[in-house]
Amino acid sequence: MDLKKVYEENEALLTGHFKLSSGKHSPNYLQSAKVLENPKVAEMLLAEVAKQIKEYGLKIDKVCSPAIGGLIAGYELARQLGVNFIFAERVNGKMTIRRGFEVKKGEKILICEDIITTGGSALEAAAEVEKLGGEIVGFAAIANRGLCKRVGSNFEAKSECKLPENLPFFAIDDFIFETYEVENCPMCAEGSEAIKPGSRGN
Repeated sequence: MDLKKVYEENEALLTGHFKLSSGKHSPNYLQSAKVLENPKVAEMLLAEVAKQIKEYGLKIDKVCSPAIGGLIAGYELARQLGVNFIFAERVNGKMTIRRGFEVKKGEKILICEDIITTGGSALEAAAEVEKLGGEIVGFAAIANRGLCKRVGSNFEAKSECKLPENLPFFAIDDFIFETYEVENCPMCAEGSEAIKPGSRGN
């Protein structure tokens, strides 16, 4: 599957000056909401992720996503895998599982995002699952921003990746974009102001 082409066809591969959730700046941004607004495209993409997970042989009881970005991807992945779906959401800035969702002791949970950059939000959701007694067995996303090592990729994890090395991470493809610390951002140096089009801060 040509994931870059899918994002381009859905006007979801943006160019400009963006502030990422990690705080870094980049001239590129993946706006997955534009891809996932078409249910047929969402079904196609998550079927590919589900296929990888099934081929790997991972046993999963439930999929959990951090809100809000991972909701559609996580729900569709759970549907493809034939398991239930729950989500974690921020309450006063802290990721929390509520709304009556239950995690049974020892339940095998996969964390699913739309995009994994450093994996910070995914890890926050994972920590909440573990507090309730669940076992995190892996991570998944539509796309990997190239900082973490996914199953089947030749790219090695960068130091910024927060995902645990001992658990599998599934994604369709890697997107390798330039990223800059704010103080070293050439776009800022030119007087451009970064925008944040993601689910936090806009």
